Amino acid sequence: MKTIFEQGSRHLWVLAISFLLISCNQKQKKASPKTPQPEGQWTAERANQWYNDLDWPVGCNFAPSNAINQLEMWQEDTFSPELIDKELGWAEDLGFNTLRVFLHYLPWKEDKTGFYERVDEFLEICKKHNIRVMLIFFDDVWHPNPVSGKQPEPTKGVHNSGWVQSPGIAILKDLESHETSLKAYVQQTMERYAQDSRVLIWDLYNEPANPNQASYGDIELENKEQFSLKLLKKAFAWAREINPSQPICSDVWRAGELDLDKLDAIDKFCYENSDVINFHSYYGPEITEKMVELLSASGRPLICTEYMARTAGSTFETILPIFKKHKVAAYNWGLVNGKSNTIYPWRSWEHPFPNEPEVWFHDIFREDGTPFSSEEVHFIKKTIGK
Repeated sequence: MKTIFEQGSRHLWVLAISFLLISCNQKQKKASPKTPQPEGQWTAERANQWYNDLDWPVGCNFAPSNAINQLEMWQEDTFSPELIDKELGWAEDLGFNTLRVFLHYLPWKEDKTGFYERVDEFLEICKKHNIRVMLIFFDDVWHPNPVSGKQPEPTKGVHNSGWVQSPGIAILKDLESHETSLKAYVQQTMERYAQDSRVLIWDLYNEPANPNQASYGDIELENKEQFSLKLLKKAFAWAREINPSQPICSDVWRAGELDLDKLDAIDKFCYENSDVINFHSYYGPEITEKMVELLSASGRPLICTEYMARTAGSTFETILPIFKKHKVAAYNWGLVNGKSNTIYPWRSWEHPFPNEPEVWFHDIFREDGTPFSSEEVHFIKKTIGK
């Protein structure tokens, strides 16, 4: 008969060996690489599986009311987390669960560490309000020559008088000299958030080759399409190298006169290479529904990243039910009336408004949180199911 000491020693050896085996297994599991995601454009099946797991995405294009443009939103001196927190509380109360947000190349280039700290803080505020974010790298709309530092004050009565392009035409027309830095801007940002659940989608380029004829046509880049298409293709290639867990896209913003066979080179590239179909519609319900039917031929989820311009016939009451019916993700333009002046219509560039318009073009709330229309806010909440 073994002594108690011998039996105890045997048990200790068994326990020690078991512990070593468990530790080895755990180390092997930790060392095992996670299952790699398929590379390249997502299949329609993968995109639809991703989309069907979401609640209906509804939200807005967002910049805080004290920012005239993306620079003022992201630069250290004017980044305003307290205001962002307050305004996103109003978005959450509407039932919005997502935002489309413009980044900018210049704040990243000049202060990467600070830029990412601010983006991190912004995403954490969004998470607090149960909101996920679509991030945008490049933008060809409005002023073609962005300059860092203090931004101009709004021009009275003029729509988006201070918004700027990213990266701007000086860089756009000389991509070869700036390619290394632009690639790093896209890839380092994507790498940082590629597995971050706070980021819902990547929008690589907003309205590539927009000529801005009524606002800055006299100083715009000639043959802009060829330069924008080059950057667009590079941006997709850079993003595919990172292969994030979120889908990537760029917007079909002209829709070829409602004919897929008439898409220009830029819209055609976006349509054929995006994981989800991102489009803009500031039209009334009849044309918007036709656009939905047209783009549904892709077999991919549809994301309307810009709509709602009241005096152009695009309203919450007429358009949001169409998107709900077809489960199209919906991002209206604007949340709070502020420095962007987007309560004024596009034609205000030619004829500035002396006073606030009776019917706002974009935006939902005044700076004190009162809505432009209480009935409209009630309709939004009811349609979303808040």
